[in-house]
Amino acid sequence: MSLDPAAERAQRALVIAEARRWIGTPYHHMGRVRGAGCDCATFPAEVYAACGVVAPVAIEFYPPDWHLHRGTERYLAGVLEHALEVTSPAPGDLVLWRMARAFAHGAIVLAWPRIVHAVAGIGVIEDDGSSPTLAFGRAREGRRAHRFFSPWPTQAEGSAS
Repeated sequence: MSLDPAAERAQRALVIAEARRWIGTPYHHMGRVRGAGCDCATFPAEVYAACGVVAPVAIEFYPPDWHLHRGTERYLAGVLEHALEVTSPAPGDLVLWRMARAFAHGAIVLAWPRIVHAVAGIGVIEDDGSSPTLAFGRAREGRRAHRFFSPWPTQAEGSAS
C-alpha cells in the first residue's frame, strides 16, 4: 500500500523526530527500549514500528560479533524483508555499512550524510555518515561499502533494485 506524497512526507518527519528522541539512549546489544538501551539493528526497527512504517520486527538472537566471523548477511536479509534498495536516500531512509564480512551497521538518514545511529560503547547519537570512521573504518583499507534502503514503496519504485 502506497501513501500519498503528503502522508509519506509526514510519516518521514515522524521517523526523524522519533529517531532524535532516542539520542542519548545507551548502547545495549539487542536492547529495544528508548532511554534504556538498543543497538544499531534494534534502534531503527523500533523507530519504524513506533511510527507505523512497519509492523513490529522480530529479530532473532545474534552474537554481537557475528559479522567478524561469518559472511552471512543477517542484517541485510532482515532489511530486505521491509525495504527496497534505493540509489540515494531521502530523509527517514536507512543506510547500512559493511563491517568486516557483512553489512552489519545501520542508521536512519536525517538528510544525507546526517544520520542517527547506535554506536557500541557510546549509545544513540546524531553523526556524519561520511565521517572517516564510518566511511573507512579503523583499517583505512579503502572505502567501506554502504547501501541505502527505503521502507516506503513510492521512494523505492523509482530506484535501483
